[in-house]
Parts: sequence; structure tokens; C-alpha cells
Amino acid sequence: MLCLSNAAATVLYVDSNSPNPIPPYANWAIAATSIQDAVAAAHTGDLILVTNGFYRTGGASRSGNNRVVVDKALIIDSVNGAAATIIDGLSLVRCVYLTNGAMLNGFTLTNGAADFGGGIYSESSQGVILNCILVSNTAAWYGGGACYGTLANCVFTSNSCSSGGAAYGCMLVNSSIVNNFGGEGGGTMQCTSFSCAFTNNTAFIGGGSYQDTLNSCTLVGNQASAMGGGASSGTLSACTLIGNSAYSAGGGGDQCVLVGCVLTNNSSSLSGGGANNSIMTNCVLTANTSFNYGGGARNCILVNCTVVSNTAPFAGAGVDGGYVLNSIVYYNIGGGYAPNIAQAEYNYCCTTPQFSVPDGGGNINRDPGFVDGSFHLLQSNSPCINAGNSIYVTSPTDLDGNPRIKGGTVDIGAYECQNPSSVISYAWLQQYGLPADGSADSIDTDHDGMNNWQEWICGTDPTNSLSVLKMLPPSNSVSGVTLSWQSVSGNTYYLQQGTNLLLQPISLSIKSNIVGQAGTTTFTDTNTPNAGPYFYRVGVQK
Repeated sequence: MLCLSNAAATVLYVDSNSPNPIPPYANWAIAATSIQDAVAAAHTGDLILVTNGFYRTGGASRSGNNRVVVDKALIIDSVNGAAATIIDGLSLVRCVYLTNGAMLNGFTLTNGAADFGGGIYSESSQGVILNCILVSNTAAWYGGGACYGTLANCVFTSNSCSSGGAAYGCMLVNSSIVNNFGGEGGGTMQCTSFSCAFTNNTAFIGGGSYQDTLNSCTLVGNQASAMGGGASSGTLSACTLIGNSAYSAGGGGDQCVLVGCVLTNNSSSLSGGGANNSIMTNCVLTANTSFNYGGGARNCILVNCTVVSNTAPFAGAGVDGGYVLNSIVYYNIGGGYAPNIAQAEYNYCCTTPQFSVPDGGGNINRDPGFVDGSFHLLQSNSPCINAGNSIYVTSPTDLDGNPRIKGGTVDIGAYECQNPSSVISYAWLQQYGLPADGSADSIDTDHDGMNNWQEWICGTDPTNSLSVLKMLPPSNSVSGVTLSWQSVSGNTYYLQQGTNLLLQPISLSIKSNIVGQAGTTTFTDTNTPNAGPYFYRVGVQK
């Protein structure tokens, strides 16, 4: 026999001061006095309403002792919210154990104690906790406030644990993590967080966050006694890190991947005031401080970043060590031989003075031309516009979320000019006294057969007709055809060969990635099995 049921969910009631609790607790007059009694009487899908009060009695055992074990997919909802409805572990038991599919809404969980999840433990992310306050809970191992579960619109404060003072292994949405303490991750550890605020948390490693994924979060005033005041070993996207500090390294972040982040007023006693040993893309680092090296960043990889007004007493107040690509490193304040950038390999950057590990080319030593009050590029004359190398671009958008490449070539720095007048590097045009309003792009200034855009691509001088990409007469030998062309150091070239100018395509590629030499580059084509004829052309590879 097949039986179908459309029974509606039952509502059960809990009141800590109920004078006459009678199962199944169907109204306020006979409400349960403990939440656990109501859970025992409920069935999957039921709703339990809990009115104001302190809930300090009742409980059950599940992965330790608990004030409440929700072992069914129930909704437990407070009538008047977390401020009025408190589940208290009395520093003896965990406050709540939550099974998959269960939901807890609008409670304060306090004085919980357990090996993991002192305030609440959820079996997985399918346990949902909404609008709750988790305060003064402790755990021996993982998650002083919460372990696992999905928490939204919650507040964590004064929780502690060796791994994840506030939370471990959770998904957090629009929540505040304030004044928590941990050995690893004073705020959170191995969590994924969206639009959360981490404030004044402390730890040995990762004051605010450790091994987390953070999206659109703010980290303010967190501290680490070793590394990663704001975050350590995490991935941060569109986050803001302000006023965090670490003793050893990485006041803002240590060993992190940061994309589209702003790091301001962070500090480290030893190195990397803003960031240490991290990978950063489309980030701004400003007013960070190290009391030794790398006020902005130390031993990092920076791509399309802006590093300005950072301080350190020794070399590399902006950047010390690492690799810097398509980035502005300017106006930093430090001692030593190179206040802006030191001991780093840097390519297509705007920085001064240029003293470092050999610069990789494409760098400019000129004021970046910021718009007043921001680090955006001044459209009319910033030399950073179209002056980067697009091969380094890894993100489709800039720090504002706008398209990363607008003029055909990426800009230097965290922000992309969205309406460039010319498609040529402004720095290159300015070098030769050409206007950056686009009027010179298609003009052959020196009448050598190449317009200014082509001269820029080739790296030749647009004011010198003898400086041009041109093949020289080839020579034949038993080894093949030896080809030479006027070239520029740092350019990469390709060669094409054809045997019949009437065929399509006229020529096919025979060699790419030929590194150009200063003056002349030579290549021997050994694939010449007969007398020809052979036709060749050379091009710049971008």
C-alpha cells in the first residue's frame, strides 16, 4: 500500500519560564522549558519557536556534551532575536550541535566549551546559522565559536581556539569577526567568507584569517605575533586591509594570493609592511610601514599594482625583492640606495630611481601622473597609459572592475584608463615629442614607410628614417639561407617563408620566439631542399 501525506509542519514552543510544560508543546501555555525537550518531541521539517530567556539547562551527548543537539532537519527560531534569547554552555558544554538540513536563527551562543566548535558544531555546510551572536566560546582544537556550517549575518566576539578563534571550516556571509583569539587564525581558519568584517583579532599566525578564501571582506586592526597580521596563507579577492600588524613579516598579508585588494597603513616590525611572500594582482599598497625592509611588499610577485607612499628605513621602502610587472612603484620613503624598489626584478614598471637586480626592460622613470586624490591615471599625460606588457595580464578587469585592457595595450598600475586617446604608449610618444591625443598614431613621421604605431611595435625611432625594421640581403651556403635584419634588443621576432607569391597564404611561419639582438639579428633557414626561389619576411611577435 502506498501512503501519501501532505501534513503541514508542526510548530512547537519553548519558554524557559513555562509553568506547565506538556508535550508536544503545542502552544505557549504548555511550552517546553528547554530547547532540547522540544527537539525530542519534534519531527523533521517542524518549526520550534523560542521566546526570551536564558537556556542553561537540558542537553544531550553528540561529539561531546551539548546544551542542545538538533539531530533532525528542524528550524529553530527565536521570537525576539539574539539579544533576548541566550543559549549558555556555562563553560562546561557546547552550546549547539546541528545536523545537516537544520537551521538556527536569532540566538546568542555563549560560554560554550568543546574540543571543536565551542559555540556550535555543524555536521557540514548544510547546517545553517542565521542572525546569531557567538561570544566567549572556546574549543581545544578547531573553531572556538563555530566549526563547519554556513553562517550569515552573525557576530563572533571574544571566542578562542588554537585553530580558528572564531570559526573553522565554515562558510561565512555578511558577518562580523571581532576580538577573537587563536594560535593559527585569530579570526577564522579554513573558511570561505563573503562580505565579512575582521576586526582586532589576534593570533600567532594569521591575526584575522589563516588558510581562508576571502571575498569582498575588510580586515582592520588584526595582529599576529609572527606572520600575517591581516591574513596568512589565504586567497583574497576585492578585500580591504587596513591597520593590521605583524611582528615578523606581512603586516597586511603573508603568503597570500591577493587580487583587486587595497592594503593601507599595515605594518611589520621586520619585513613586508603591506605584504610578504605573496602574489598580488591589481592591488594598491599605500602608507604601509616596515621597520626594516619592504614597507609595501617584501619578496612578492606584483602584477599591475600601485605601490605608493610606503616607508622603511632601509632600501626598498616600496618593494624589496621578488618580481614586479606592469606596476607603479613611486613616492615611497626610505633610506639606503633605492627607496622605491630594491633587490627585485622588474619589467614594464614606473619607478625611480632604477637601482635593482637588472631591470628587465620596458621601465619608465617618470612621474606616473595620478588624478588628484586617487591613483587613477591622468588621461591627458600619464606615461603609464598603454605602457605595460599585455603578456603579463592575468585578470580581465582592473581594481575598479573595469576592462583591464582598453587601448590595445595594458596600462601600468592597478587602474586602467578607460578612454585613452592614443593606442600607443604615452611614455613612448612623450619620449619622441609626439602628441598623445591619437593624431600621431597613423603618421609616418620620419618617412621610412612605417607609421608611428608600427615604429612603436618594432621599438624603432620614429624620428630617424634609418631606424626601421628591415631585412638585409640574405646569403646562401651549404647549411641553408642565412637571414639578417635590423633589430632591437628585447624584442621577439618571427620569420615566415614562402616559395610562390601567387599562392595563399603567401608564406608560412618557420621560426618564432627569436630573441632580438641590438643592431642586427641573424637566423639560418636550413629547410631549403632545392634552388628556390624562397621569399622571407620578418615580424615583431607581441
